[in-house]
Amino acid sequence: MARSSSAPAQKEPGRLKQMWQVFQMTRRYDSLAVWYIVGVFVAPIALAVVLALVLGGGWLNITLFVIAGILAGILLAMLVLGRRAERAAYKQIEGQPGASGAVLRSGLRRNWIGAEMPVAVNAKTQDAVFRAVGKGGIVLVVEGPETRTKKLVDDERRKVARIVPNVPITVIRVGAGEGEVALHRISPTLNKLPKALTKPEISAVNNRLASLQGSLPIPKGIDPNKVRAQRGKLR
Repeated sequence: MARSSSAPAQKEPGRLKQMWQVFQMTRRYDSLAVWYIVGVFVAPIALAVVLALVLGGGWLNITLFVIAGILAGILLAMLVLGRRAERAAYKQIEGQPGASGAVLRSGLRRNWIGAEMPVAVNAKTQDAVFRAVGKGGIVLVVEGPETRTKKLVDDERRKVARIVPNVPITVIRVGAGEGEVALHRISPTLNKLPKALTKPEISAVNNRLASLQGSLPIPKGIDPNKVRAQRGKLR
């Protein structure tokens, strides 16, 4: 039988190896992550030991409490690692054109619909406006200073208001300045907005706004495929 010329597919790393890689990446960009993870792992174990000693019941009772504390510590450590890893991943793409689209595509919680492609772009300055629809209404996420993006935002706001006039429109600007929202805070900021739409209304509004989406010229430097934060790999 002739030997196949194609190389065998590379085997994906196991779950433990993936977790170790995520931990290494997180530690590289977040120096406090290790202390947070160790803290939430040790705290339940210490609490379990204290409760076991206070309640008594012999070595069997102490052993059961310690096992429960270890399991709780592992669970909390995994949750903290996932959150800190997600934040570290966003830190790597912070400041890059199109980074907000990566967050809207893969970092939003339920009841929100976002897209990685901008709805309005300034090809010269690479300023961009992204859109999300959710329980808080319509949110325009802006990359670029207000002095350059005001007209871009006003034009998009008028277009949206013409299609869905009764839906509230919120504008947030991404950045580190006063009144701006950091990249990793986009999702929490959206979730804090007062409820304005139900789940069926979210789908209906998003479908109506899809008619606005045309073929926009994506300026050089914006490549959402390169800056996308793969949420699944950070868990």
